[in-house]
Amino acid sequence: MLKKFPYEPKLLVSDVCCVILLLWFWFALPARLFKSPTSYVIEAANGTLLSAAIASDGQWRFPAVDSVPEKFASCIIAFEDKRFYHHPGMDVMAMGRAMRQNFMAGAVVSGGSTLTMQVIRLSRRESRTFTQKIIELLLAFRLELSHSKTEILSLYMANAPFGSNVVGLEAASWRYFGRPANSLSWGEMATLAVLPNSPSLVHPGKNAARLIKKRNDLLDKIASMGIIDPATANLSKLEPIPGKPQPLPQHAPHLLNRFKEERRQLKVAGTRMTSTVDYDLQLKVNAILKRYQNRYRANDINNIAALVLNIEDGTVAAYTGNHYQPENKELESHVDMIRAPRSPGSTLKPLLYASMLNDGFILPQTLIPDIPTQIGGYSPQNYDLGYDGAIPADRALSRSLNIPAVKMLQNYKYPRFYDKLKKLGISTLNRPADHYGLSLILGGSEVTMWDLAKTYMGMARSLNHYNDYGGKYNPRDYDTPRYFERKRDQRFDQYQTERNGIFDYGAIWNTFNAMEELMRPGEEGLWEQFSSSRRIAWKTGTSFGFRDGWAVGLNPAYVVCIWVGNADGEGRPGLTGIDVAAPVLFDIFKLLPDKKWFSTPGNQLKKMRVCRQSGYKAGEYCAEVKTILVSPAAEKTALCPYHKMVHLDHSGTYRVTDHCESPSLMQHRSWFILPPAMEYYYKIKNSDYKSLPPWKPGCGDQNSGYVMDMIYPKNNSSIYVPVEFDGTRGKVVFNATHRNDRAKIYWHIDDEFVATTQGYHQIAISPSAGKHTLTLVDEDGQRLVQVFTILDKEKKIN
Repeated sequence: MLKKFPYEPKLLVSDVCCVILLLWFWFALPARLFKSPTSYVIEAANGTLLSAAIASDGQWRFPAVDSVPEKFASCIIAFEDKRFYHHPGMDVMAMGRAMRQNFMAGAVVSGGSTLTMQVIRLSRRESRTFTQKIIELLLAFRLELSHSKTEILSLYMANAPFGSNVVGLEAASWRYFGRPANSLSWGEMATLAVLPNSPSLVHPGKNAARLIKKRNDLLDKIASMGIIDPATANLSKLEPIPGKPQPLPQHAPHLLNRFKEERRQLKVAGTRMTSTVDYDLQLKVNAILKRYQNRYRANDINNIAALVLNIEDGTVAAYTGNHYQPENKELESHVDMIRAPRSPGSTLKPLLYASMLNDGFILPQTLIPDIPTQIGGYSPQNYDLGYDGAIPADRALSRSLNIPAVKMLQNYKYPRFYDKLKKLGISTLNRPADHYGLSLILGGSEVTMWDLAKTYMGMARSLNHYNDYGGKYNPRDYDTPRYFERKRDQRFDQYQTERNGIFDYGAIWNTFNAMEELMRPGEEGLWEQFSSSRRIAWKTGTSFGFRDGWAVGLNPAYVVCIWVGNADGEGRPGLTGIDVAAPVLFDIFKLLPDKKWFSTPGNQLKKMRVCRQSGYKAGEYCAEVKTILVSPAAEKTALCPYHKMVHLDHSGTYRVTDHCESPSLMQHRSWFILPPAMEYYYKIKNSDYKSLPPWKPGCGDQNSGYVMDMIYPKNNSSIYVPVEFDGTRGKVVFNATHRNDRAKIYWHIDDEFVATTQGYHQIAISPSAGKHTLTLVDEDGQRLVQVFTILDKEKKIN
């Protein structure tokens, strides 16, 4: 039988009370002491401050850091709490001293609060009644139980007031001295250490004499403690105190704003981010953009942006969304042009070239038509308004010719190219492919600098890795670039490879080689003669109306993307990619380390015999053949369609048939024959081109085929006849070509004879509105029939 104790209920109540008090004591301290909003801060990869934004409550309050500068720890402990490392949150000796001094003075002249107690007071921000002071004592003791002395110092350092709207040592260091706290001198650190003691009374710019006295007294104190020597203290006293607060660095304000918007998406807990940006490179890029923007302002071109990506690790090396000039609001320099959708001009042409190589539509130097073209009322023009007749695909790319690009897209089909761009991650294609049509290749869509640079970076990363995955492709090569220091886990990349990539290695390699051939600005095409010139694959672009100037370039290590224009979309004469963006591109590449060119992915390429003149896969009649390296898909390309066997008479002067010349007397030659419209322009640019010999009199082959062609208009074209200045109806010029330079052509419209031309086949006419049939007949009876429509003036306006 258990013995009962008479005081058992009382003991139980006291035990419960003790437990409750103990629980209150333990949980009274919040898990997060400070909940005030902090400034958004981004640092370069080396930890140097790039940009910062004031907190939402109007305070400059940087997020807390773990490390405490040794100088600050020495100064603040000497000034505020010399027994900091020896008390449990409260200093009984200091409290006794303060009570004695205050009693003798009849007023509060000294405080006994420890740094730990000040941390508690700063976190609570309540009126300091006697009860609150007792609670602060208890919470200070509680804080000491769960936090190290360094952690307590860190909390104090991040939340102590330093005058005006500056909170925390880091913010104060930048606001008053323009440098990080760990680089301050003893005199500067002593100045900051005395500010939290009375921030409302003593702050830089006011009461300078009192501030200097407090600082000097502190320097003498730490010298007497042996922390610094007297000479250092005396020299530190000579240092000036700061005047008004300095503006914080704004070396990457657009990246800072981007971080503010994407912080939750990036899963960054605090408002401080260490970026991947190279600090020195960022400052140099900013300086280059400032120099060019000052020059372009004379032409009312107000905005310029640059993005540099590190290909090896897929990170941002420099990010300048605009030359930032907040004092001139009309310049709209706050707009981040790296993320702004803009017309890309010709910067997508290399992607079409790579797509056609990858899918077996062309070879690197396949001839592409470059003649007057009208497709469903759409008439593209080359920048120089000229025509080459036919041009190798790589030269068409390096010269950025529009008509060959449209011809290539017409062959490749724009829905297929649209899907390819979507797969590459071009995020601004928010309408169906039919909305863009063939204009997709000439800037008819919108693209951001971010997406464009990311795409070229992905291609370069893929080519750099051609040996890493056993001939397979890693889709992660095309991942979005990172601008924050958090490395991606790459351990499983080898298990995520795919048999086919967005582009095969050969297509990328040939594309970059074609992009390297562009003439660099200001070097008059002579740069290839200098071994010191860097190998760079690059492309420029100019949007319709001279609104956007682009340049994007790369080597195996970096991608650089430049945009120049006006944020409001205003066009300016002379605003072209080659004139305003390319010089900036090459100046930035001069800042970057030179890298060896891309290795040839030999095991991913195959040798192919191609026709030297046409660039097609060599056929049986190709006289000159060369061997090139191509993608495996090149096997799907067609044989050369332009080399044909021609039968000539015994003198080699005329074409003949077996009806008028004995086969034993004939000369059989391979002949490079272009269609008449292509030939018309090609032979102007290529003096070595040989036209077909004429038929021997009386020996013409009536079924010889294609001898005439219309240069303008093309079959089924719609034409608008303009009105002249005097109000009369104007005329439209029709242009045709014939293989025989001396041939006569008889022109008929709707079976009515119109004119006769010889040699130069061009007429100016003014047909009535409606549909018409044009018939051309030469002296041999060869006919060319096609249809065109003259638009009614009212319909054109509507």
